[in-house]
Amino acid sequence: MEILKHECGVAMIRLLKPLEYYKEKYGTYAYGLNKLYLLMEKQHNRGQEGAGIGVVKMHSSPGNEYVFRERALGKDAIQEIFDTVRDKISRYDLNGHSSTEVDADAPFIGEIYMGHLRYSTTGKSGISYCHPFLRRNNWRSRNLLMCGNFNMTNVDAIFNEVVAGGQHPRIYSDTVILLEQLGDALDKENHRVYRQYRDSLSGISLTTAIEDSLDMSRILSSTAHAWDGGFVICGATGSGDMFALRDRHGIRPAFYYYDDEVVVLASERPVIQTVLDVARREVRELTPGSALIVDKAGHVSVRDILGEDTNTRCSFERIYFSRGSDADIYRERKQLGCNLVPAIMKSIGGDIAHTVFSFIPNTAEVAFIGMVSGFEKELDRIKTDMILQAQKDGTLDEHRLKEIMDRNLRVEKVAIKDIKLRTFIAEGESRNDLAAHVYDVTYGIVENGVDNLVVIDDSIVRGTTLKQSILKMLDRLHPKKIVIVSSSPQVRYPDYYGIDMSRMSEFIAFRAAVALLRERGMAYVLDETYRRCLEQESKLDFELVNCVKAVYAPFTQEEISRKMVEMLTDDGSVNAEVDIIYQTIPGLREAIPAHPGDWYFSGDYPTPGGMRLVNRAFINFYEGNADKR
Repeated sequence: MEILKHECGVAMIRLLKPLEYYKEKYGTYAYGLNKLYLLMEKQHNRGQEGAGIGVVKMHSSPGNEYVFRERALGKDAIQEIFDTVRDKISRYDLNGHSSTEVDADAPFIGEIYMGHLRYSTTGKSGISYCHPFLRRNNWRSRNLLMCGNFNMTNVDAIFNEVVAGGQHPRIYSDTVILLEQLGDALDKENHRVYRQYRDSLSGISLTTAIEDSLDMSRILSSTAHAWDGGFVICGATGSGDMFALRDRHGIRPAFYYYDDEVVVLASERPVIQTVLDVARREVRELTPGSALIVDKAGHVSVRDILGEDTNTRCSFERIYFSRGSDADIYRERKQLGCNLVPAIMKSIGGDIAHTVFSFIPNTAEVAFIGMVSGFEKELDRIKTDMILQAQKDGTLDEHRLKEIMDRNLRVEKVAIKDIKLRTFIAEGESRNDLAAHVYDVTYGIVENGVDNLVVIDDSIVRGTTLKQSILKMLDRLHPKKIVIVSSSPQVRYPDYYGIDMSRMSEFIAFRAAVALLRERGMAYVLDETYRRCLEQESKLDFELVNCVKAVYAPFTQEEISRKMVEMLTDDGSVNAEVDIIYQTIPGLREAIPAHPGDWYFSGDYPTPGGMRLVNRAFINFYEGNADKR
């Protein structure tokens, strides 16, 4: 099981009733805060490097804080944040104040709540990189809280545009740059409304008119068309406007629900279903290119900002990242496992009787269920053929029938991730030896030198865990053959839309293809690819192509898999024969038809930025700049 650092998670809540309503109905003023906590905990898998929350209080009196923020680092960040916030609230004593006082003064009790779970995709860490980011101003309508699940591929161009406009960002990161760009657009929108009312209103009346009249769709339209990447960008102004904008291809996920009490947005559908106890049909997917907008008055709308482009919703989201409790994702992962049955049957020579089936815990479990279901159908077919043949031969009697019907799949849990060993205290071979014991195995279920052992995982990306741990662990059971099965296709290309996979040399499929080129006297393909990638640097967006595809073109998937086996077993530490089987891209598309974004596997990037960066990644590889992203 290779842990991938992947896209972040977001959560937003807008309360549509007065705070007193939630106190009377649900027994607490902290209804929104409690729901935010649950939304974040239920998405804990999406970010364990850090977290942050933001709260906007719409009825604070002048001189009192109205935008609150708390952030923390580490896998326990959510708990740390909410412990800190609850301590501050307890010191205020909610029950000791009237609803009007709570509405005006209580810390972290407001109408808009924002939560973010962080996985770094840039290699940068520290509290200053944790969302939400905050742009301060003495006018409430110019304050901006922002967080997101995103990665921009053209951050250099956006940065240059911001600087050319006269701004001076404090940090070079796509989050800060987007914050400043949106903040500038928010300032301009404030000016537009100010000019509209300045001749008829003044003072507080003018300020209120500006807050009531901001057009968030205008702000988003003036900035977002320049963004290239996968994103869900969430924001809230200090005066009470809220928005969430999704990229036009639907690369990053977003779902929302609203009724007369609350508006909720999150990265995953089942999270909203569980936290609010609502039916699946009531939770809607945010249309790609559109923004969910809630204005200061609480009016909810979905506005088309960017226009919906070609559907490239992320397939890896379905295979690996999202919670398997989503009904559609559960069915898709089962189908991924089922699709692999023919290739596995070929690998084991059809010998189901001498094959043990298992999985690498825990994310591959649903694909394993699908694989087993497929083999059960195959076994039923075999049994039927045997019964018909016995009947034809005149050998079908009660004993023979029982013998046939007693044939069952040998399904076992062979790998148990009992403890995460602290291998950082060791070095070199000592560290590798410790890594080989991350998993415990179940002894006594494989017949030595006779049985095949088929083990499914959801993805094989780098091959490191496979070589250092899994193969050695499985070999301790002494099977005749080990068949490692990946429910996803070979990961051949970096991601640039929010997953921490950006270097070509990280991928075992790429290393295997390069090795094949060199050993077959075809290294010129690498030279030619490098030359073509350099040419791409000066191309316009519409002229860009993925030149790296040429590295894989001479070989079949099976050839690359066989080379992987050689590379993973070249130290002689595995005695069993080893085979690696990957999902095919057609199999992926059959199982997950509504999410065809498969650039990790096919190299078909949905935006020019992806193609530009994959070519640059090959240049870095060829020139030996291994640390460049």
